Amino acid sequence: MHPLTVPQILLLCGAAFCAGTIDAIAGGGGLISIPALLAVGLPPHVALGTNKGQALFGSLAAAIRYGHAGLVDLRSARITFPMAFVGSLGGAALVLVIRPEVLRPLVLVLLIAAAVVVTIVRPAPGAGVEGFRRHAGPIAATIAIVIGAYDGFFGPGTGTFLIAAFVGLLGMSMTRASADAKVVNFASNVAAAAIFAHGGVVIWAIALPMACAQLIGGFLGAHIAVRRGVRLIRGVVLLVVLALVIKIGRDLYLGR
Repeated sequence: MHPLTVPQILLLCGAAFCAGTIDAIAGGGGLISIPALLAVGLPPHVALGTNKGQALFGSLAAAIRYGHAGLVDLRSARITFPMAFVGSLGGAALVLVIRPEVLRPLVLVLLIAAAVVVTIVRPAPGAGVEGFRRHAGPIAATIAIVIGAYDGFFGPGTGTFLIAAFVGLLGMSMTRASADAKVVNFASNVAAAAIFAHGGVVIWAIALPMACAQLIGGFLGAHIAVRRGVRLIRGVVLLVVLALVIKIGRDLYLGR
């Protein structure tokens, strides 16, 4: 492909900023960044690889901002980070033997279930990681490796699934769930980006400018979530779920 023009790079940076902001709050940033990468002429596999190369910076910035606010449980992160990393490596390897398209019908069902969880489930007062201390480790590890593998294999809705799982299975508040989701998402992004980079499908000349915008967007999104709290996160999650359901349903209908 031909080198991108300055306006195209600026367009991609704008998309990365928006994607990082949305992703830090509720996941789903790929809904913005991947179409933008495809629109400038990148082949699908290169668009996916380059997207992972830049998205990891947004998830890192969001995790740092949430951590600064004291919302990241470091005990949980010691478990979920390595488990998500390993899961994402395994999921990326599965791409070689199973087509991601096989997963789309299941993803539609899971996304609707995630929307139900974040809409209906309300953690009891005082609930959260402390309330599930005895069983939090194994549950958090299972969530991280399963959804990490999904992110490495397919990806759409990863952040949304993480938030729903942390709220529904561990009783976390929406804000804390968003914070811990960014730790898992960062790990899975790093693993997937490493595999894509090794395969030569990350164009760093595009990914790095986008990464700068992702850093700013990720930090801003996490900052907004910390300040605005549960109501904002729940609303954005539901909007992301709706957008993902429409996109994946459309892909299924068109046979993509």
